[in-house]
Amino acid sequence: MHIVITGASAGIGAALARELAQPPARLTLVARRGDALDRLAAELAVPTHCAVADLADLDHVADWIPAAEAAHGPIDVLVNNAGVSRAERFAESDTAAGERLLRLNLFAPLRLTRAVLPGMLARRRGTIVDVASTAAFAAYPGTVYYGASKAGYANASEILRGELRGSGVHVVTVYPGAIATAMAQQMLDTLADGVVKRMIREASPVDLAVRIRRAIAKKKPRVIYPSYLALLRRFPNLTRFFVDRLTPSLKPNAGKP
Repeated sequence: MHIVITGASAGIGAALARELAQPPARLTLVARRGDALDRLAAELAVPTHCAVADLADLDHVADWIPAAEAAHGPIDVLVNNAGVSRAERFAESDTAAGERLLRLNLFAPLRLTRAVLPGMLARRRGTIVDVASTAAFAAYPGTVYYGASKAGYANASEILRGELRGSGVHVVTVYPGAIATAMAQQMLDTLADGVVKRMIREASPVDLAVRIRRAIAKKKPRVIYPSYLALLRRFPNLTRFFVDRLTPSLKPNAGKP
């Protein structure tokens, strides 16, 4: 089984690589930092191909696929995990950086899925794993670009699952909350101190990776982790009410270099 993980150099992607590196799997790890990919690949006990790519460059977003398939055969599982976060007041936002975020978080995974999907449909088997975020339905103020990217991507993932019903190709939509990664910590650091911020507990990327592996094996439609955050999706109006009123404000210099 050929498994591709984008954004594999750290955080959730690295945890997934370690969890999914079980024989007879063959892995392709995709990220910008080749040195980090090489270190991770050296840990894994399965054949691993590393592809250095800037997925925000949409003109070349899929250039790595032919070499990956030459190394390991057709892609059986595509894990669209690569992404970035950004927190800043929209009126003061960096438009170029925000649009780069949209390219990486939303357009890149859609293009990659579009590239591998015809082959999966022809073989009548395959899995697409879309790592979205609970920000798809509970983004806090200051995350206009990030929330838009995750809401759009989550909806695309849910829609695609319905389109592919009966085709042999399955889609898993993943909604992580605050996970103990450098990216999540960067987001939390932009919030002003307060009771709500101190209540946030970051969950384990290792536990999330285990749940994603099980969802792939059992063809589950989605993973929401931690599990109690499923309430946010079930009660969207109530969620929005509380997020708007209880989320800590941004620090004065949030998003500034």
